[in-house]
Amino acid sequence: MRRSISIATVSVLALMVVAAPALAQEAIRIGASVTGTLDEADAIAADEGYRYDDYRFTARTGQRLDIIMRSEAFDTYLGLYNAESDADELQGDDDGFGGGTDSRLRFTADRDGDYLLRARTLSGPDGGAYTLSISERPPAARAPRPTAIRIGQDRSGELAARDPETEEGSFYDAYSFRARTGDRVGIRLASTAFDPVVRVGRMNGNEFVELAQNDDGPGGGALDSYLVFTAPGNETFIVRVTPLSETGTGAYTLSLSEVAPVAPGESITIGASIDGELNESDGKNDAGQTADGYRFSGQGGQRLQATMTSSAFDTYLELFSIDAASGALTSLRSDDDGGEGTDSRLTYTLPADGEYRLEARSFSGDATGAYSLSLNEIEPEPAPEALAFGVTVEGEIGEGDPRDGDDRGYDSYGFSGVEGQRVQIIMRSGDFDTYLQVSASDGEFTVLAEDDDGLGEGTDSRLNFTLPATGDYVLRASPLGSEAEGLYSIELIDRGPQPEPGSILVGATARGTLVDNDATADDGSYFDAYAVHVKEGDKLVITMVSNDFDALLTLGQTQEDGTFEALEQDDDSLSDTHAKLEWTAPSEGTYVIRAGSFGQGQTGAYAMTVDRQPERR
Repeated sequence: MRRSISIATVSVLALMVVAAPALAQEAIRIGASVTGTLDEADAIAADEGYRYDDYRFTARTGQRLDIIMRSEAFDTYLGLYNAESDADELQGDDDGFGGGTDSRLRFTADRDGDYLLRARTLSGPDGGAYTLSISERPPAARAPRPTAIRIGQDRSGELAARDPETEEGSFYDAYSFRARTGDRVGIRLASTAFDPVVRVGRMNGNEFVELAQNDDGPGGGALDSYLVFTAPGNETFIVRVTPLSETGTGAYTLSLSEVAPVAPGESITIGASIDGELNESDGKNDAGQTADGYRFSGQGGQRLQATMTSSAFDTYLELFSIDAASGALTSLRSDDDGGEGTDSRLTYTLPADGEYRLEARSFSGDATGAYSLSLNEIEPEPAPEALAFGVTVEGEIGEGDPRDGDDRGYDSYGFSGVEGQRVQIIMRSGDFDTYLQVSASDGEFTVLAEDDDGLGEGTDSRLNFTLPATGDYVLRASPLGSEAEGLYSIELIDRGPQPEPGSILVGATARGTLVDNDATADDGSYFDAYAVHVKEGDKLVITMVSNDFDALLTLGQTQEDGTFEALEQDDDSLSDTHAKLEWTAPSEGTYVIRAGSFGQGQTGAYAMTVDRQPERR
């Protein structure tokens, strides 16, 4: 980063480069209603781009609340959080009324204390006027004794407003059935009046403990739900009939049927190929899908590749480990389209000696027809070659290289780094279109970041990546296409930690240059950051011009946890390639202006001016 600042006028505002406080939260009482407006003075979430207002309220343990947000200007969304942090949403709602653009969130407080309510747009920064209300709901009606239902029996019923409510506020009916350990019970819930969700569990005192649920199982109508439940013990289980929407009511039919145990599966030998056929008489997996199972023994460290092809349907493969004591299945890996077209190719290194199950089915779960399946041992994952920072390495992709799940040849490189370190990997080739992927080194290769044209030119790649933790990482260098081979070069660059913002006065112009060692946004584009301190109500106009790249201005705040929260953004209000922001400060504090490029990898000179908006007469 290279930049200079010229002072046009002296601002009375002090400059402070400190972490900004969180945006102010308005208080709202239970039983109150407020009218608000989402406009340019409100925050925009940096990760999802929605605009929002935050409200704080106090509730008691067990208090049942009805929170409603309405707007004719935009599609609303309500999010509920602990007051201390908005990192994890406790509950959310987009269309709790079953349609339209209004939101309704029903919530039962699990503790005494403060909560944070976020009134926001469903997506995007466009907002407008809205109303928000919080009211207390009466205590829940006493849950009735569940109606008994036997396996092999159908029951008809109707959800109505007089029924008891779940913790989330939707109506439900309850049924009980007895099952023995290992029994497989098919539970189907059908309705033309509402979108049904079937839930099965057990009662722990007065608390319903959910064990399984399904909204849209295969083999039923458009809205029917179906699941196969395997009983974990000899006991009485509870089925709850619920709607997907909180306000759903109407007639339904609940059916319980006996489902045959999962067949041990036909044996398949590693190195063998099988011609099979899916048909309606085949067994069902726990999701109620038609599937064939194949059982085999494997050794820890053995690397296998299973391939399934069919001209009749879109194939799907899933690999499970089999618990030696209980026979329980644990899913390890699945694949839909690792092969060509609608074929599947699953590659996996077995974690331990033992028994495994390979499940072959259609992607939809109910298609039938002929297929071919092969299971082969392939060369173990090669140990990655150490790649040092600042060194360019030349390599070649050829026939002898290992293949990934998409049948691309690749070379592996290993490197180590620390949390927050920014690394850049550049791969060039005159023989093929390059492709870069990075993963943590522990376990199977799982892509954390990837790039095929980050240089923005030709067929070369540039991957900018901030390490999420201190440790070892693996880099795969490959062609983008599975048939390509040839020479390439690769370079690993240490870009250090993300630069801290500089400072700028209101009335100043910053002249700088974006270079490839600057800070990077989530999309890989470069930016310079400037901190400015303002008072509540200050009206600023920020402009950015560049003849080298498409300018992008982003204004926001640094939160207490170090994350950046965008409040405003613009890339073409001054012209097609120049940016302009007019902004009113919602509160006093230090804000950060990011002067960046709209496109990834763009660099060059720019000028950015921060000034007061002229008074309008």
